[in-house]
Amino acid sequence: MTTDAYFAELSGSLRAAQVPEEQIAATVEDLRAHLAETGTAPQEEFGPAAAFAAQLGGLVPAPGEPDDRAESWTWTADLFNDRRMLAVHGDQGWEVESLDAIGRFVCRRTPGSALRWEYRRDVIAGRRRGRVLDELTPEGWELCGEWLVYGYFKRPRAATAGPAGTVGAPPAAPQRWLFLSRRGRAVLAAWCVLVGGSMAAFFIGVLGTAGLAITVALSSMFFALYTAHLETAGGHARQTAAAAAAATAGDSDSDSDSDSLDGGADRDHKPAK
Repeated sequence: MTTDAYFAELSGSLRAAQVPEEQIAATVEDLRAHLAETGTAPQEEFGPAAAFAAQLGGLVPAPGEPDDRAESWTWTADLFNDRRMLAVHGDQGWEVESLDAIGRFVCRRTPGSALRWEYRRDVIAGRRRGRVLDELTPEGWELCGEWLVYGYFKRPRAATAGPAGTVGAPPAAPQRWLFLSRRGRAVLAAWCVLVGGSMAAFFIGVLGTAGLAITVALSSMFFALYTAHLETAGGHARQTAAAAAAATAGDSDSDSDSDSLDGGADRDHKPAK
């Protein structure tokens, strides 16, 4: 995390704790001066920004520590819908602390001092893990959970949005815990049909216990791989569309520049009356 990102998060946490702006500015100025003298990084000198803000402001709970006011909520979504729902819930102040054993997002939120969170998902399997962490950590991203080959990262929006990164009046916790996309529901329905058929075959004696276990395991693996393939293909399509849009925009700018130059040349060579 860069020094600016650290102090942006610290300022956002203090602001969410209703610390006066003058005090925040004076505190940040003093801390920057201290770092200039010591030559150390802020996270090494003071620890995590949110925990340090709790010591300074007295109203922001340190991450991982119990808080009587904190709300807890656990939910999940399919791979086609998880990033969209993370964006929605992060904007409501829900911070993902971890993913549990079955892939659910374990979240917390403290009313009155909640920050908006932004999330991203990246493939971190194998040798990609070190490269992705090295790229994202300096930008303030923190790994908050892993599922299959994916890593989920979080970052307080205050690091990039300033005061807009806090939640003034967060909505009530959702009653739902499962958020499936249309494709996710289709894949789940197909899996249920296959597993249900295997269970029926087991109970009428056509399929043995070992066969049932193998069928369920293979079908689960197949649908997991199929889902990952669809999401990867969707990611490639989005990247291709973004690159095409950027190229089109670049061509438009070039054409505009050419038209401007041509117009200037025509004016320069226009004969005088």
